[in-house]
Amino acid sequence: MAEQKGSLTSSEVLSNFTIEEVNTDLLIVGGGMAGCGAAFEIKKWAPKDMKITMVEKAAIDRSGAVAQGLSAINTYLGDNQPEDYVKMVSNDLMGITREDLIYDVGRHVDSSVHLFEKLGLPIMKEDEEDKRTLAEGAKPLRAGKWQIMIHGESFKVLVAEAARKALGDENIYERVFIIRLLMDENNPNRVAGAIGFSLREAKIYIYKAKAVMMACGGAVNVFRPRSQAEGMGRTWYALWNAGSTYAMGFEAGAEMTTMENRFVPNRFKDGYGPVGAWFTLFKSRVKNAYGDDYMQKWGEMLKDYAPYGLSQVPATCLWNHVMLKDWHEGNGPFFMDTSGAIKKLYETLPEKRQKSLESDAWEDFLDMTIAQAGLWAAMDIDPKDTNSEVMPTEPYLLGSHAGACGMWVSGPKDISPQEWHWGYNRMTTVSGLFTAGDGVGASGHKFSSGSFTEGRLAGKSAVKFILDDPGFKPTVYADGQALAEEIYRPMIQFETFKNYSTDPSVNPNYISPRLYLYRLNKIMDEYVAGTSNFYRTNGKSLERGLELLNKLKEDSKKLAAGNLHELMRAWENYHRSVVGELHLRHILFREETRYPGFYYRMDHQKLDEVNWKVFVNSKINKSTGEIEVFKKPWVEIVPKN
Repeated sequence: MAEQKGSLTSSEVLSNFTIEEVNTDLLIVGGGMAGCGAAFEIKKWAPKDMKITMVEKAAIDRSGAVAQGLSAINTYLGDNQPEDYVKMVSNDLMGITREDLIYDVGRHVDSSVHLFEKLGLPIMKEDEEDKRTLAEGAKPLRAGKWQIMIHGESFKVLVAEAARKALGDENIYERVFIIRLLMDENNPNRVAGAIGFSLREAKIYIYKAKAVMMACGGAVNVFRPRSQAEGMGRTWYALWNAGSTYAMGFEAGAEMTTMENRFVPNRFKDGYGPVGAWFTLFKSRVKNAYGDDYMQKWGEMLKDYAPYGLSQVPATCLWNHVMLKDWHEGNGPFFMDTSGAIKKLYETLPEKRQKSLESDAWEDFLDMTIAQAGLWAAMDIDPKDTNSEVMPTEPYLLGSHAGACGMWVSGPKDISPQEWHWGYNRMTTVSGLFTAGDGVGASGHKFSSGSFTEGRLAGKSAVKFILDDPGFKPTVYADGQALAEEIYRPMIQFETFKNYSTDPSVNPNYISPRLYLYRLNKIMDEYVAGTSNFYRTNGKSLERGLELLNKLKEDSKKLAAGNLHELMRAWENYHRSVVGELHLRHILFREETRYPGFYYRMDHQKLDEVNWKVFVNSKINKSTGEIEVFKKPWVEIVPKN
């Protein structure tokens, strides 16, 4: 295990560590879009003496999925209505959605987009000469019914600056990794803080809080990525998202929902560049190796998945489903017809717009996936002349894009069914634990603007929760020595056994974070419908995968770390394995193929609207460690006809 430059070694940490206790009112874990949204909004509602603390494992200026930049804001209603937004999301997620939560985002999201523009985000307009803002009546350049184009390479920096000003730098702890939540000694179902460690010095942090907002993003690298060797780490979603939101919330006792869902996006092959703007803005199409449009060729298949396949825009998973059918018929590889799309647009656009079209095509990647532009340059590909391969990626687990993993949360009182509103908006089933963005289950298609908006909603609710219980003081007992042994266990393992073998990376007494990740990736890929099986599995494969996952989790106690960077990787990969097990258990429980194109239960290949148009939820019994998976009734709020 090579030492990370600038990272303290295990021997240095274990001989010098200190423990710092931080008392706060509200703890925000995660500095992405949802966390920054909460930070920005909280100061409007919190009294001046309320202490708000944010913890982020990186630096909030460049943390979260938006850190890489964006070329579009994918959720802006404009002239559309919240009811239309609910219908779109419900259709795309094959009907299993919390419509109350989606509606709530839809009715507030435009105000967040107007705020982004006020903070300095350049938003493209239909009329390039129009200097008005959206709030003043300017029309955005649409890339679809819900998407607007932006110059977003510094999107996250602008949002982080607003969060910093709201909280103050003294209340933001960066380069601190949280490993788990702390529960109140007097109320086992009430969160009372979190514990973590510094990534820059030998220090453990104990945060005591009256409420916690958990917003650490979704999960990447649970499955084996298509990119290998020198391309390892090249993924579509932010590779530092380790599923910590789900793992820590679940282990704290929060009820999870829709963890069987996953997102398998079609992306430009190898570079993982986005295809959305090419579909919606440039009106391009993907064709097979023989020049056929596979959606036209196999469109009849969509009838099997009514009503989701028969809408004007079929569900995202069904586009994959049809493409995979054509692939299995031997008609791959597939290419985005970039050259044909640009040529056709040249024929219809005014000369002034023609000049900016090509730069827009490149900026789509330079804003958010620079590696794709680099790959095109390396392969002598000019999109106006040469088409590029498109391929479905490995699966991702998230709740803010076209996915729906997450926690079961209380909805807004004015529109939620009674059984979906048990307290404060966006509070989980754990008292005082709030979440937003990727953390909220069964309500995808929030993207950057919706995640920020949901963070604002959760932050406001958390303040009210704290003010409504002024006498509460978190009671947390933490044995410093036991805490250090838990957090630094991988370092203790390394120091104890590092000289057992001549090469410290190969040792029978421990497993490195990288090798642990490879084992997880292999299990998930081969048994839980990864790319090597073209997203196919069955009950027996899942049961075998669960056996292997349980063995892997046993070995998590043998993870070893030679420095602080590897210690973070060890805890990240443990969180990934918790999320992988949840995903597997939910797919095993749901005996149908609800998301064809994202995964197939080959022993239950049909869509079963009679028995399975329900939520699949799960929860751990913290006393026994047993995981219960169960159905929860679905409720329609917005009529679809």
